[in-house]
Amino acid sequence: MKLITAVIQPDKLDAVSEALIKKDITRITAGRVTGHGRKVEGDLYRGQEVGIDLSPKVRIEIACNDEFVDVICDIIIKNARHEDGKLGDGKIFISSLDECIRIRTGEKGSDAI
Repeated sequence: MKLITAVIQPDKLDAVSEALIKKDITRITAGRVTGHGRKVEGDLYRGQEVGIDLSPKVRIEIACNDEFVDVICDIIIKNARHEDGKLGDGKIFISSLDECIRIRTGEKGSDAI
């Protein structure tokens, strides 16, 4: 089991979620977050180095069985990227998921996903 966490631009959330739903991937958690990636050199304003502002982003989390990881990542990449790729398009993190328990039924493991 894996946990896929993607941080994307807010304007791409609808496209990503619609594409996932078309492939019957419907168990998605999304939330608004702020952050920044790599610092761009030379951020000066009136001779002073400017602090990094946090940009609005969306974090999507999807718990899935191993065989769905590549499919989900391909969908996110295809639908979250701006035309030729844009600084800040986002990142995808894939983590091992030790256990999953469905609260309602008590099911565990891949059955709970």
